[in-house]
Amino acid sequence: MKKNGLKAWLYLLPALIFLGVFMVYPIIDVVIYSVEQGFSFTSQTAHGIGFYNFRYVLSDPYFIQALKNTFILVAVTVPVSTGLALLISLGLSSIKRLKELFQTIYFLPYVTNTLAVGLVFMILFDKTEYTDGLVNAFIKLFGGGAVDFIDGPYWAKMTVLCLYTVWIVLPFKILILTSALASVKKDYYNAARVDGTSKFRMFTHITLPMISPMLFYLIITGFIGAFKAYSDSVALFGTDLDKAGMNTIVGYVYNMLYGDSGGYPSYASAAALILFAIVLSITVINLIVRSRLAFKGGGGNA
Repeated sequence: MKKNGLKAWLYLLPALIFLGVFMVYPIIDVVIYSVEQGFSFTSQTAHGIGFYNFRYVLSDPYFIQALKNTFILVAVTVPVSTGLALLISLGLSSIKRLKELFQTIYFLPYVTNTLAVGLVFMILFDKTEYTDGLVNAFIKLFGGGAVDFIDGPYWAKMTVLCLYTVWIVLPFKILILTSALASVKKDYYNAARVDGTSKFRMFTHITLPMISPMLFYLIITGFIGAFKAYSDSVALFGTDLDKAGMNTIVGYVYNMLYGDSGGYPSYASAAALILFAIVLSITVINLIVRSRLAFKGGGGNA
């Protein structure tokens, strides 16, 4: 028995070393950086230990703007993308002919380069001296005025960013939900039809409970992914996101490390830990809600 246990640990050793070097050590390093006050890259010294870095970050207007942008992005894109994915998946599940073709079409954005999709969105929404863009052409058809979605007002830029983010994350959610819907046993629907149950009642009492684990998985991973957003903003607004007013928390961390105002690992580490605390809190809340709903549903055998 002891010999088998030793062999098991030997098999696990490469993975444990990998996790220790690339995950555990960096986390410890970030915590240490975050409490070192006045840390200097050159001398590798600090003048004290405390929570000044956290106070500085929380009072920095650039961080406040990044926090605002990130929360708006999360609040809009997670429910919208999940709801749209569910509607599209229900539609795909009811299609008999060309079902695989439509699934492939919806999945294409997921395997397309993020920056390439961002370039397409810029062409669609960008207003230049030569053209107002395709989207503005449609707006003008309905009597509206041209809007500068890339360099214009804040609401316009946030609208484009939210649309872009939803477009990027939608294919993966459609794939997961389509698979979840396909796994629901047809016997439940057949029994419900025999009892004369309406389609809406079948959806709320059979479909939703059965796919609820996948829905909560997508919601939790959606929150985490949206809070880590950075490349989406870069693809649309360039690398100077502070100037555009469209930075995110991850972008703020990157700027503190490598941007024009970079060279401040202590501030970057403090911001990273704040982000970690926010994501952890929202994940825990989601898990609590999920467990309570499962308990009310009689154990959540969905």
